[in-house]
Amino acid sequence: MSEPVAPTVTQIVQRGLYVEEFEVGAVYLHRPGRTATEADNVLFSTLTMNTQALHVDAAFAATQPFGQRLMNSMWTLATMVGSSVAQLTQGTLVAQLGLGDVRFPHPLFAGDTLYAETEISEVRLSRSRPGQGIVTMAHTGRNQNDDIVAQATRTALMWCRPDASAAGSPGASVSPAASASHAPHAPQSPMSPMEDA
Repeated sequence: MSEPVAPTVTQIVQRGLYVEEFEVGAVYLHRPGRTATEADNVLFSTLTMNTQALHVDAAFAATQPFGQRLMNSMWTLATMVGSSVAQLTQGTLVAQLGLGDVRFPHPLFAGDTLYAETEISEVRLSRSRPGQGIVTMAHTGRNQNDDIVAQATRTALMWCRPDASAAGSPGASVSPAASASHAPHAPQSPMSPMEDA
């Protein structure tokens, strides 16, 4: 009697998106939100050597215009960007190239919940690094009342889909596509600061 054949199991690796999968104009809502705590504020501020009294001194902050401690804006920025990782860049990011247009139009306090979203504003293939592309993202953070508490533009160097790395000419525009494949990429030499990606 022959041994029973074990069923084939499909394995799906959680990952972000490859260059070809980004769609200009698409908005990604990152959930769940993250409720800011007093511990977050104090720990982040002390870990980053930020002694700003508006973050760590409740008595002083009570005498200031907002009447209480403000969440450290760098925590807000880091958490907003971090919220996008699992959905957009996990395992598909080569390097973060820069952040710009950072704004904090409304305060965030301990007890507020931060909800992040990302709009894709530009996608193109790298002119100098085959198999990679540049993705520009506009991140927005809102509190539980839908007030915008943070905004930033982020430029990232991303991997192209492994089976599409050889397709297309450098600098060509990229159209979105779907793929369930995932394969490790061979490392390339780091970019020099002046290299045009």
